[in-house]
Amino acid sequence: MSDTSPTDPMAETFEAQRDRLRAVAHRMLGSHADAEDVVQEAWLRLSRQDATTIDNLAGWLTTVVGRISLDVLRSRQARPETSYDDRLSELVVTLDDSPAPEDDAVLADSVGLALLVVLESLGPSERLAFVLHDLFAVPFDEIGHILGRSTAASKMLASRARRKVQAIERPTGVGREQREVVQAFLAAARRGDFEELLRVLDPEVKLTVDSPTGVVVTLGATQVAAGARLSARAATQGRAVLVNGLPGIVSWREDGTPLSVVAFTVVDGRISDITVVIDPAKLSRMDLPDPA
Repeated sequence: MSDTSPTDPMAETFEAQRDRLRAVAHRMLGSHADAEDVVQEAWLRLSRQDATTIDNLAGWLTTVVGRISLDVLRSRQARPETSYDDRLSELVVTLDDSPAPEDDAVLADSVGLALLVVLESLGPSERLAFVLHDLFAVPFDEIGHILGRSTAASKMLASRARRKVQAIERPTGVGREQREVVQAFLAAARRGDFEELLRVLDPEVKLTVDSPTGVVVTLGATQVAAGARLSARAATQGRAVLVNGLPGIVSWREDGTPLSVVAFTVVDGRISDITVVIDPAKLSRMDLPDPA
């Protein structure tokens, strides 16, 4: 909740910038809660600032949000246990009604699951330079001011981050091939066809299950295939969805309460990543479609 006052001119100016600042922080941090905290901290700092000393309020706020976000990213590096897996509840689930959407609509509206994973691999300075310049067109001299580096150094950071992002294949829309791979996996899971499961799984596939007792990660096709009954149940009771732009399945219990959300990352014709949320508390906080 905002503490700003609608009668305060500075507050009104800040409110006009709030959505943009929240978007910057969210793409920097990948967490709606963290983004809200950063924006609120930016307001607190602005409220203590003499407005007459600020020539460009939008630029000043971008700088403050960037610096706070940078501090959060660096803090995460110092505490590696605070990982992406702790934020698995922040998934955007939409019905997959189109036969072959080939655009980036969902990814453009939010940080997609695959892109977020890529961004997590960047260093804090690289991530800030890439997000601010490539996603929000902030000039490199302003980025350098935030980082305490030269304009040239900021350009190099953004360029290096861009190469890393481009080097990692990520879905830019859900095509027919991705759906066919997921359907083949689910069909094999229903039949208990272990060999077919191994065929459609990447040898180094990662399965992440967010359960009431915590996040459990399983690595390797053999281990994931052995536990594929979870996805088999979703296949028989589920409905095709997009989960942060990735092909997925959402399923419900007989009483209509959500049972699970499953998202699949498909690379080069094989499933490289499966994310499963079965924690009822987290499922209840998601904006899920109604049962079919």
